[in-house]
Amino acid sequence: MKRIEDFKSIIDRYEIIFFDAFGVLKTHSGLLPGIERTFAYLQEQNKEYYIVTNDASRSPVQLAESYHKFGLHAVTADRIISSGMLTKEYLDLKVNDGIVAYLGTDDSAHYLESAGLHTLPIRDIDSSNIDKVNVLVFMDDEGFDWCSDINKTVNLLRKRTIPSIVANTDKVYPVSQTDVGIAIGSLAGMVEDIVGKQFIRFGKPDSQMFMFAYDMIREYRNISKKDIVMVGDTLQTDIIGGNKFGLDTVLVLSGNTLPADAENRITATGIVPTYICDSAVLGPEALGF
Repeated sequence: MKRIEDFKSIIDRYEIIFFDAFGVLKTHSGLLPGIERTFAYLQEQNKEYYIVTNDASRSPVQLAESYHKFGLHAVTADRIISSGMLTKEYLDLKVNDGIVAYLGTDDSAHYLESAGLHTLPIRDIDSSNIDKVNVLVFMDDEGFDWCSDINKTVNLLRKRTIPSIVANTDKVYPVSQTDVGIAIGSLAGMVEDIVGKQFIRFGKPDSQMFMFAYDMIREYRNISKKDIVMVGDTLQTDIIGGNKFGLDTVLVLSGNTLPADAENRITATGIVPTYICDSAVLGPEALGF
């Protein structure tokens, strides 16, 4: 593990940069100040970059637009690799008909659209259609009533032997500098314990997420894992996921892992990044300002 003072040196060492989104590029209050300089330098150096995110709440187009409204137009839909994309791939390959029930926002249902399938939020599942539900997907922590719809989810899974997919494995997310909110991964884990069934998980830290991105790039470019670095703010998802897949990793201290806690967390978890850096933001001097 090596301490890096200037994120520019990370960009210079690798051909492709994988970024987590929340806590790395943006926070609860918007983009990290100065992050646009990082992307200007990436483009100046002809470096390839992708946002590898567990955010399945919106489509890649909508996620890209969330950067554009703050003036960061370098993040386009084709640069976003979401765990929702793996969920869609699973549905395309494994589920031929019936209803896909989901917990999440209406926007998150974008990923569930597949030939022959009908998507319905869990609130619309009742005795008239429960027998047609062939898969349940945990997409996002918003867009449903936490009490009634989670109870309905538990009872659906007690009555139906169907695959359950956790499209976003995040357990918490920062809502301020000091507080976190409960994410859909935690709710899925609770339901999993209650019904005594094992769910299918996509997204970091599972290797499918990194393999999906890696295979996509290798379709048009000859690269190896040594050419890629994963940048994240969370040891248990971004860093261990990148480590397990064989990528070098950078833990940035701008999100879930606070500077005062970093060394203790690394020691306690045994999850060791290749590098530690304060943030992924480059200084003005990187572009000659």
